[in-house]
Amino acid sequence: MEKNVQISILLETYGKLLTNKQFQMLDDYYNKDLSLSEIAENEKITRQAVRDNLKKGENKLFEYEEKLGIMKKTLMQEKKIASILSEISKIKENSSDKEIANILEDVKNKLNCLV
Repeated sequence: MEKNVQISILLETYGKLLTNKQFQMLDDYYNKDLSLSEIAENEKITRQAVRDNLKKGENKLFEYEEKLGIMKKTLMQEKKIASILSEISKIKENSSDKEIANILEDVKNKLNCLV
């Protein structure tokens, strides 16, 4: 997974555990695509200070993920749900029984709400 996407997901998951300043800078950099210079100007600090805050925030996010593993578990769960949905679609297409098709459609709809 690309680092930018990974940090964006980690920020969504663990962002509230960071300081407000770290969260805001990471959000500006990874989600709003602002440059170090733009963030430095907004915060009235140097580019180096922004970079240092970003690195500290990133390290915290990776530390939280290493200890808690929420992102890993979520991605694995989404993968399993996608696999189940695929299997349900195969069964539904190959089944001629309307009652089974209706049950499978109901299960499929419930699983889609989880993704």
